[in-house]
Amino acid sequence: MKEATLNGKTMDESIQGTALMREGERGSRKLYIESYGCQMNFSDSEIVASILEKEGFDTTRNVEEADLILINTCSIRDKAEQTVRKRLSNLNTLKLERPEMKIGVLGCMAERLKEKFLDEEKLVDLVVGPDAYRDLPNLLEKVEGGKKAVNVILSKEETYGDLSPVRIDTNGVSAFVSITRGCDNMCTFCVVPFTRGRERSRNPETIITEVKDLQSRGYKEITLLGQNVDSYLWYGGGLKKDFEKASDIAKASAVDFAKLLAEVAEAAPHMRIRFSTSNPQDMLDDVLHTIAKYPNICNYIHLPVQSGSSRILKAMNRGHNREEYIALIDRIRKIIPDCGISHDMIAGFPTETEEDQAETLSLMDLVRYDYGYLYYYSERPNTYAERKMEDDVPLEVKKRRLDEIITKQRGHSLERNKMHIGKKQQILIEGDSKKSDQDWKGRNDQNAMAVFAKTGNEKKGDFVTVLIKDCNTATLFGEIVSED
Repeated sequence: MKEATLNGKTMDESIQGTALMREGERGSRKLYIESYGCQMNFSDSEIVASILEKEGFDTTRNVEEADLILINTCSIRDKAEQTVRKRLSNLNTLKLERPEMKIGVLGCMAERLKEKFLDEEKLVDLVVGPDAYRDLPNLLEKVEGGKKAVNVILSKEETYGDLSPVRIDTNGVSAFVSITRGCDNMCTFCVVPFTRGRERSRNPETIITEVKDLQSRGYKEITLLGQNVDSYLWYGGGLKKDFEKASDIAKASAVDFAKLLAEVAEAAPHMRIRFSTSNPQDMLDDVLHTIAKYPNICNYIHLPVQSGSSRILKAMNRGHNREEYIALIDRIRKIIPDCGISHDMIAGFPTETEEDQAETLSLMDLVRYDYGYLYYYSERPNTYAERKMEDDVPLEVKKRRLDEIITKQRGHSLERNKMHIGKKQQILIEGDSKKSDQDWKGRNDQNAMAVFAKTGNEKKGDFVTVLIKDCNTATLFGEIVSED
């Protein structure tokens, strides 16, 4: 799961925030939510809005009128946590002006710091972990009684599968659908298993129901979400690690990710389907063949690698080496020839040498990714790397290696985008271009962003055919044409 979108340049300094609003709902109290970090946090904020809607809260874009402010946090990097700290500091003035207003912290940072958060941030009234959102009404009752409230208990069963999220994305075209929670992979640099718990999957029937509901309401694209979607495994409920203890009947009827993907594609044949995030060690060829079989499943895979060096990958406990990753890329290119591929890369992991860096750059040259999410190593509390490894690569070396990776990726992004020039692409209109309300923006099947002039005959949410005429490292430029 990613912090932000990147096309050939790092965005580790940019943590996305959003205010959530649903028009026309009744309620006497106002809720303002900001979400930082990965797509799962944005999806979780929709779940929170749904839970609190039943308690009489309307969501608002105006933080100054809010009765309750919730900050949904990310712990993937120290920079993400510092952004949250700064935002809380900025809310101090508002809290002084309106002392009756309550402020809560949700998500991974809440789970990591627990009660300590209340000591460190005095204006915070409640702290709630990712698996405890159902307890929000009880916690708010405690807070409104003048007490602080905390619930950060991780669950072995919670998936929120029975809840209907309040859809508050800004374009009304695309939506997130959560299918798994937690992660079992235990990469040595990653805090997610400690903040989101063990892997468990959601009942596929509830997923299909949610997808069909979105389709009936005019949504044109969904993204199936999980820390590791390829690990999806439904055998009646419970942790993935307990699957071997299940009955033979449960095992025989189990639904893995390839089967789920096919079921979703068949249930919503006119919707585009994306998914994120994949782990190389868990991506089976069945998934690739399913993508190739169904035209409404986008030909795009985000496939984090983190390093091009097998030695560093072993130190990261990634579960795959360089050769295995390359073999998977080769199978993707063979089974889905026009597949867009993006990646994650970390520069400066402990013990990384110049030789390791050279292997990373050579892997990028071999794969030639469409774009990437690029960072330098940030030590995270309680991870294996923080406890057992010395952060021995100097910061200036990390930054220099990251710059080399960014430069390499920019070249590849431009090269990959140029391959679209002269071709007609089906683009889903997501809304106005950021730079001009005379232009539309939308993505193609490979997840590349396109910008093109409005003709007046189309609207947001339409699929249009666009002839690509130019590009830069981040964007395709074209014009709407007929399909012929």
